Amino acid sequence: MAKTFDIRLPHYSRGFHLITRDIISQLPTLPENGLLVVFIKHTSAGLTINENADPDVRHDFRTFFDKLVPDGAPYFIHTLEGPDDMSAHIKASLVGSSVTIPIKNHHLNLGTWQGVYLCEFRDGGDTRTLSITIL
Repeated sequence: MAKTFDIRLPHYSRGFHLITRDIISQLPTLPENGLLVVFIKHTSAGLTINENADPDVRHDFRTFFDKLVPDGAPYFIHTLEGPDDMSAHIKASLVGSSVTIPIKNHHLNLGTWQGVYLCEFRDGGDTRTLSITIL
C-alpha cells in the first residue's frame, strides 16, 4: 500500500544542496523493502542524486549549469519574473523533478557516496515542497 504526503524544506539559496537528512528526518518508519519517490512541486528547482562527500562537486555543478544556461539570455521571451526565471525553468527540466530510491532493511539504499540534492536555480528561491511517496 502506497503512502503519499508532503514535506517542506527550509529556504536554500541558489545552488546545489544536500537534502538527504531533511528528507529522512521527516519520514515515518520505512517498510522492510520498497521504493521512496521524491517529487518537487516547483518548476524552477529540481532534484538529483550525486556525490555527497566533496562540496566541490556541488560548486562545479552550479558553475556548469550557469554557463550552460545563462540568466537573462537575450533570446528568452519569458522575462516578466526576472532574469533568472527562464534559465531556472530550463535547468529544472534538464535535471528533473523526481528521484526514486530503493528501500532495503527499513533504510534508504543509497550508495556510500550518494545524496539527494535540491537544485535551486532561482536567486530568490522560496521554501520548496516535496511530495513523498513510499511504496
